[in-house]
Amino acid sequence: MKRKTNKNNVNESSPALHFLRMEKNFCQWKKQCLDKVDLSRKGVVDEDVVHIVSLLNSYEEYFTTSSCSGRIIIIDRAPESVVVQKKNLVWLLVSHSKCTFDDMMSALANSCGNAVLKFEPFVMHVQCRTLDDAHLLLSTALQSGFKNSGLTASKKGKIITAVRCTRSLEVPLTNQGRLLVSHEYIQFLTQIANQKMEDNLRQIERFYQNIQTALTATNQPKVLHDSKWHELNKPPCIDLEKKEQDKDDEH
Repeated sequence: MKRKTNKNNVNESSPALHFLRMEKNFCQWKKQCLDKVDLSRKGVVDEDVVHIVSLLNSYEEYFTTSSCSGRIIIIDRAPESVVVQKKNLVWLLVSHSKCTFDDMMSALANSCGNAVLKFEPFVMHVQCRTLDDAHLLLSTALQSGFKNSGLTASKKGKIITAVRCTRSLEVPLTNQGRLLVSHEYIQFLTQIANQKMEDNLRQIERFYQNIQTALTATNQPKVLHDSKWHELNKPPCIDLEKKEQDKDDEH
């Protein structure tokens, strides 16, 4: 059985056509992501990671889909909502910088349920054009100390690198609004959380420097514009929009 070809004799499963489709999809995904409204609680990119977001988004191979520079939070949870994580939560404190003992105590004074102190470290999700691009970013993240990083690839061809570490903290502080620990212990936790925030910010800067170096050192010509690639493969000039239209006409 002969494989179906179009009028330009380009096989439907040819690497050149598949590559063009993936390029088109990635460009559309990037535009849609960067054009959409930020629906996060804060509504803008955290100040301490703006430079990383801007750097990655300036490259054709990457765009960021979500990020958080790290935060110290106290959330109050009703006893019946222990299993349903995001239901009946009250955010008593949210800070992307260091906190004071007074900040902690003021937040806990408003607790009516089960308050929990958390430190959540830097996290960033980046969609990558190819697996090679994803591996470069993942390798840089691991070298920068983000040992919990990884990558995933969906059936639609979306390749996501998640930059994460394990520098987290979670401590219950109240039960039904009643403080479970001493003021001295809260002072101690404040110091621990602040130290984690300092370490977190240093690690963010290390990642920024390393990714700058990696992207500059790689500096590979884009495959789509690589004249040698075209010379070796000599694909015909294809208008992908017209190609899709031709397929519809055939039906």
